[in-house]
Amino acid sequence: MGSLGEIIVLPFFGQGHLNPCLELCKQFGALNVKAIFIIPSTLSSSVSNDHPLVEVVELPNSPSESESESESESNPSHGTGSNPPRRRSLANPLAQGIDSFLTERYGSGQVRPICAVVDVMMAWSVDVFAKLEIPIASFFTSGACHSAIEYAKWKVDADSIKPGEVRFLPGLPNNMTLSYADVNIHQRKKGGNVAEPGSAPGGSVESKPGAGRRIPWWENVERSTVLLFNTCEDLEGLIIKYIADQTGKPVYGVGPLLPEQYWKSAGSLVHDNEARSNKATGIAEDEVMEWLKSKADQSVIYISFGSEVTPTSEELGELASALEESNQAFIWVIPPGSGISGPPRSIKTMMGKEEEGGFDPYGLEEKVGNRGLIIKGWAPQLLILSHPSVGGFLSHCGWNSTVEAIGRGVPILAWPIGGDQFNNAKLIVNYLGVGHTLYTSEDPFETMKKERILKGIKMMMDDQQVHKKGKELAQRFQTGYPSVASLKAIVGLVSDSSS
Repeated sequence: MGSLGEIIVLPFFGQGHLNPCLELCKQFGALNVKAIFIIPSTLSSSVSNDHPLVEVVELPNSPSESESESESESNPSHGTGSNPPRRRSLANPLAQGIDSFLTERYGSGQVRPICAVVDVMMAWSVDVFAKLEIPIASFFTSGACHSAIEYAKWKVDADSIKPGEVRFLPGLPNNMTLSYADVNIHQRKKGGNVAEPGSAPGGSVESKPGAGRRIPWWENVERSTVLLFNTCEDLEGLIIKYIADQTGKPVYGVGPLLPEQYWKSAGSLVHDNEARSNKATGIAEDEVMEWLKSKADQSVIYISFGSEVTPTSEELGELASALEESNQAFIWVIPPGSGISGPPRSIKTMMGKEEEGGFDPYGLEEKVGNRGLIIKGWAPQLLILSHPSVGGFLSHCGWNSTVEAIGRGVPILAWPIGGDQFNNAKLIVNYLGVGHTLYTSEDPFETMKKERILKGIKMMMDDQQVHKKGKELAQRFQTGYPSVASLKAIVGLVSDSSS
């Protein structure tokens, strides 16, 4: 039996966008809908696919390196939220390739695809699809909370908040309030990425209420048939409803979009070498397993700041000092480029640049002995988070890391760095109650110090209520992938064969 149609999926650059977009393709394939996954050829090594109904299409993309660096510096929010990039030098070569591909495949009266699922960071591509009247489904690879708070901030004129003031966001839960620090903390200098003065995390607030354009992703809403978020009702049901009410568009949670093995192995270990075969780690899984087996249940804190930007080198040094002074068992992942300023790693990959060496915690391994495991490079994160010895996650609160931890009941100590991470931290701490945050000061420019890190680690690891809530929330994900009904509604499948 042939497929029920085709859906084009266009991701943004960076593993935090590629992974959920590819998993979405596989979910469409499971419904007998063929997914056409379009990527620039420079990212071919970042994608591994063996699904018979997922076709990976590689298109040329060769932007000028000097232009790419210049424009990525002028748009520091890149890759860290739901704001469309203003990076024409990256968009144009790929736009030409997409246009040629669409014309050849769907032109001259051929059957059109069901729709194009477009990562909101690729908003420039909507015009290309519009030429062939292909419906657009705007896809937010983050959760719904970030976009909801962005919009709510605009509604309440967040820029006018004064130090010490707390402001409610009508329509959102009462514990999702705004403070002066919430609005201004994004201006901290993190890994060389500095937001423009007066903008919200990720540069989201473009104007005051009534001053025309609301927020960057709003244009996507007006040109979309449906909005998709990498989340589900169990996590953000009220927030999904808020966005639907405000936009007047159908809004669906289609996630969390994690590997099939993650869902199938609920309650047991997930092996990254099976779930993400294209991702080489800096350490063998067996070595990690042996180290974890030597630790008591819920005694280890896992530390990782994701694949794009990191704390500054100075703050990583404070973290190293805290870990040395603490008695806490830990795993610390230090990927290439940690603590180094410049464009996010996904932009460097697009330009064909090698990763720099990055931060080195001089002598820490010798000082802590077997109490700590330092992984230089990439780590088997799914394995680590699913191991019973792990009792906490010091995280930047990137959305993929957030849902990976939530699905395994691991509480989160939030250290957000940019973009959607600040609002993800608010969701984790204020709404879901499955973590704590390191940010407690009204001074958004304060460098993170050893004392605060030590206090935060102890508070989270000792908080039995947070651990209990984490386990209770994880139980909702024990039955498998939660959003199949949403996917069926999106593609409009009405035949019995779709069920």
